[in-house]
Amino acid sequence: MSGYCNKNGEGALFSKIFLRELVQVIDKIDVSAVETLVGELLSLRERGGRLFVLGVGGSAASASHAVCDFRKLCDIEAYAATDNIVELSARINDEGWNSVFCEWLKVSKLSARDALLIFSVGGGSLEKNVSVNLIQAVDLAKGIGAKVFGVVGRDGGYTKARGDCVVLVPDTNSGMVTPYTEACHGIIWHCLVSHPKLQLNKTKW
Repeated sequence: MSGYCNKNGEGALFSKIFLRELVQVIDKIDVSAVETLVGELLSLRERGGRLFVLGVGGSAASASHAVCDFRKLCDIEAYAATDNIVELSARINDEGWNSVFCEWLKVSKLSARDALLIFSVGGGSLEKNVSVNLIQAVDLAKGIGAKVFGVVGRDGGYTKARGDCVVLVPDTNSGMVTPYTEACHGIIWHCLVSHPKLQLNKTKW
């Protein structure tokens, strides 16, 4: 990060460069993919399907916030697996981390009319054994005919490879993939819940 510092080593340029690069990332997002996701979510609501939002780490916070907005603003029945820390931690303790989302979805009776929305930086990788819990959830959904959506970074990973509609956050700076991708999670879901085709209830402000 030394390249971001000014000659006095105070890092005065970092904030400016961070925001400038983030604007560049946003500018490169495929708008058509976002619009396709809008259409998919509209179809989901019209058929009475549920939206299960999954994320790990910072992406779990994105999932929780997005669920609130989809429910409150768009009248889409939505749930985040990580909102119930008691069940989550019990399953991790008793059954293991990799199957935690898959088993939660089974109890939720995931069906073909439902969909997953995955927020992730890497999208999951079998080769690197990363976010296997997301991978198992994707496999379960695809196996029963449920749609898989995502907002992911890097090359999109397993979610992009198997998903039905996945918005990719472009990798413009490999050293800042996580903060830029997670920042764009919020930007994209706020775009979705603010979209005139989806939003039914106005925000307070």
